[in-house]
Amino acid sequence: MPIRRAVTTRAASVLTTTLVGALLVGVTAPAQAARTPDARRAGPSRVVVDGHGYGHGRGMSQWGAEAAASRGVRHRAILGYYYPGTAVGRATGSIRVWIRNDVTNDVQVIARKRLTAHRVGGGATWRLDRAAPRAKRWRVLPAGDRFSVLEYLTHGWHRFRSVRGSLELGAGGRPVTLVRQGGRTAYRGVLRSVPSSTGNRITVNLLPLETYLRGVVPAETFASKWHPQALQAQAVAARTYAVYKRNQGRRTWDVDNTQATQVYGGASAEYPTTDRAVGATRGEIRTYAGAAAFTEFSASNGGWRAAGDAPYLTAAQDIYETSATPNHDWTVMLTDAKIEAAYRTIGDLQSIVIDDRDESGRVRSLTITGSAGEVAPPGTDFAARFGLKSTLFDVPPS
Repeated sequence: MPIRRAVTTRAASVLTTTLVGALLVGVTAPAQAARTPDARRAGPSRVVVDGHGYGHGRGMSQWGAEAAASRGVRHRAILGYYYPGTAVGRATGSIRVWIRNDVTNDVQVIARKRLTAHRVGGGATWRLDRAAPRAKRWRVLPAGDRFSVLEYLTHGWHRFRSVRGSLELGAGGRPVTLVRQGGRTAYRGVLRSVPSSTGNRITVNLLPLETYLRGVVPAETFASKWHPQALQAQAVAARTYAVYKRNQGRRTWDVDNTQATQVYGGASAEYPTTDRAVGATRGEIRTYAGAAAFTEFSASNGGWRAAGDAPYLTAAQDIYETSATPNHDWTVMLTDAKIEAAYRTIGDLQSIVIDDRDESGRVRSLTITGSAGEVAPPGTDFAARFGLKSTLFDVPPS
């Protein structure tokens, strides 16, 4: 279905909804009327939210890229469409990934052949499979802020040595399995114990950029089903995004392994089709004014791209996304009790008014009025509280 353009005032909004016993679209009664005694009615038992898209909607739509590729569009044309004004560039090097879901202070791995420990910044390297052949696991623990302790597990934990500085564990590029609370994941490169604050450490995976992408592209796509050109577009977007973040010059890490940057599943996520996509685009990025572009992407934009903070992140209708695209249209049903519980100061729910939208139609702000008062949350807050897939939504009559 077509998505309506931005509505910037209450009076102009065809999406304005006032509740007087039920939701009525298009009524723009003064806000104070909802607080008069004779207007204090019980709120509706439910509020239906009709929405579009999944994610922030800036830059490339991943499902849009898949639809474009299925229509014969090549990966560079897809990227040129979603990042207008960018050019083809090249990048190499390594990347540092904070393994954010490893919440313990140690770096603990399964013992394997060719496992080594190396002192970060130069110094000794120890071949651990030879030093303790019967070890089941190895771990690096902090000893204050200046030392690291290396231990191995047989029938209990045993100290191997204490080292000034930080240590990293690796196996010459072969996968090393990290043990963390709730699971295990294999990573290539090295797993480094990095001081993060006084007495604390984080786990950082340091590896070549191209190897990193082998764990990103399958985690961000449907590797077994998507068109090769869509996978190649994702590989270039992900590579560019990583280089852009790397260029920001953080002290200890460049990206993390979650949706806060881009999802990374390590060697455990690698898949043949996405390995081929990474190889086919090796080193390729998108640039703007000679530097890596900020290639944001999300699952679906619902038919309208949202504007971002760069000239190439523009608001525009998406010619590739259609109503057949997954997550293009969705519906969430909320009860008045759930809304009242989320915004406790309003009392009994009476009205929901969408006040402002951005150029793509996404909700910037809305007003929720009840018998005891009103709140005016940002659209992002409303979406987060109720698990909405995006801020591109309407509140039609119930």
